[in-house]
Amino acid sequence: MIVRAAVTQVGSALSSTDSAPGPLFDTPATLARVEDCCRRARAGGAQLIVLPEALLGGYPKGLSFGAVVGSRSDEGRELFRRYFDSAITVPGPEIQALAALSRELELHIVLGVIERDGGTLYCTGLLFTPERGLHTRHRKLMPTASERLLWGMGDGSTMQVADTSLGRIGMAICWENYMPLYRQHLYRQGVQIWCAPTVDMREIWQTSMRHIAYEGRCFVLSACQELAKSDWPEELRDAGGEIAGRSLIVSPRGELLAGPAEGATLAFADLDMDEIARGKFDLDVAGHYDRPDVFELRVRAASRHD
Repeated sequence: MIVRAAVTQVGSALSSTDSAPGPLFDTPATLARVEDCCRRARAGGAQLIVLPEALLGGYPKGLSFGAVVGSRSDEGRELFRRYFDSAITVPGPEIQALAALSRELELHIVLGVIERDGGTLYCTGLLFTPERGLHTRHRKLMPTASERLLWGMGDGSTMQVADTSLGRIGMAICWENYMPLYRQHLYRQGVQIWCAPTVDMREIWQTSMRHIAYEGRCFVLSACQELAKSDWPEELRDAGGEIAGRSLIVSPRGELLAGPAEGATLAFADLDMDEIARGKFDLDVAGHYDRPDVFELRVRAASRHD
């Protein structure tokens, strides 16, 4: 079976400020960008699109939120309030719109969002399928460095690989890809299409994506945001950071099928799913190349509240 896939690099829309600043990121405008990317991907024949980490809700790269060890400023608290207001709820109106879009276009959609649940934000990946709407929600297990000030930690209840009409789809968000035990957990579930929404555009990230594809004998689709200094409101431009894309698609033997892409764009590749079995011939780290008599992996696949 051939699956035509697309990765996109696009940035979140930022809100302009006025006398009563609203949300930090313009979520309705970003949702319109998501829809445009999905429609262009489907016009290019894609059956699956992967969009970047924290696209809906925004990734506040470079912002300190007025925090140092032992102290937070009032200005930083207000900026967090604006960021909090940019987040979406699951379920919610954005989820309904994306489910309808997936169904209309007959397109599988993987998208990074900032999810608001009670008083906590989570960096979350969502999978929509034409048949089921919202199929899978995965919360990032370990926010990286200063992200921990903004986002809560996920738990074992959202680490599932989804069985879809295109194959078995799994997600690892940004630096989760550097967690060996999480990778092995996805391998053991038979992941075939590994989706990696991210904001990491470094060369070492490209190497890591190729390593995971080779190690797991799966296709890896990495989608990174594209955000320039000029996209930030003037009062945040000095602090706000750039994100420079470089999305890519990798084969089960570590070969680049598309990318690293430059600029705000879509990159396409045809995934020959038979390549997975060909790759497993000499390396299956969850099967014949595993040593369960020597190594044991135990996973608590439950909510922290259970």
